[in-house]
Amino acid sequence: MTIELLQTHKLLDTCEAGLAERYTVHKLHEASDREALLNEIGPRIRAIAGGNVDGALMGRLPKLEIIANFGVGYDSIDTKAARERNIRVTNTPGVLDDAVAEIAMALMIGLSRQLPQADRFTREGRWEQGNYPFTTELRGKTVGILGLGRIGKEIAARAQAMKMRIVYHGRNRQPTEPHVYYDNLEEMARDSDWLVIVAPGGPETNGIVSRQVLEALGPEGRLVNVARGSLVDEQAMIELLETGGIGGAGLDVFADEPRVPERLRKLDNVVLTPHYASATRTTRDAMGALVLKNLKAHFNGDPLPSAVV
Repeated sequence: MTIELLQTHKLLDTCEAGLAERYTVHKLHEASDREALLNEIGPRIRAIAGGNVDGALMGRLPKLEIIANFGVGYDSIDTKAARERNIRVTNTPGVLDDAVAEIAMALMIGLSRQLPQADRFTREGRWEQGNYPFTTELRGKTVGILGLGRIGKEIAARAQAMKMRIVYHGRNRQPTEPHVYYDNLEEMARDSDWLVIVAPGGPETNGIVSRQVLEALGPEGRLVNVARGSLVDEQAMIELLETGGIGGAGLDVFADEPRVPERLRKLDNVVLTPHYASATRTTRDAMGALVLKNLKAHFNGDPLPSAVV
């Protein structure tokens, strides 16, 4: 008898092929009648591949042993409910650090050098009427990193290569890190030219970049978010971008994806991307492989490569 697994959303083709080789896969996201599917297969499901798993769904799966999340962020999974039910939870850290760090730096460069605007200026033939206005550069600027984890450290290394000064805020100071630590996010924003957000999502960080933090960043300050839209007071951010309260924003994530507020889309002091920081073939293949490794380890009785719970 093969192990029956519930897939909660579309995964990379290589990951889905690997799952199909090893397990009997039921795709909840493709079901025309989710309730009927859960009623039929729920008592037999031992694993979930994917996210978007709340306590109610866990309650429908009495034999559920593990949730293998596709992604480093696991805020779409009720980890408290998983612990209470002795369900293991894994994620896919490490394999996407470089790809996300690259996009963070790309957003910073795109915003400071106004790459989207310069591209339009050139395409529209306006160069013939005169040179493009001067922009700013990253060299010599201070970047405050919210969340100096694996990805945060990769961003810091790249920012140092751009001759920037690094400071950071997190739950605790990291004694082995050479960068200046701030225990107060508002104070760090006030002392930074750039605020880069790469902290995990979830209740603890919801709205952590408040209006007060954004106002502390100030008219010359710029924001980059490659974490979760939930970390930022989006309405306050839009208002401050419109009025010059902050200088600009590079955003890969939003509060209500894929819906991006029209007010934000109309602004010229932003660079917007569609939550694709980790969306490279190499990275997504590695993420899928780690999902498979976690499932295999669990059912073999081996230590999990990347356990969250």
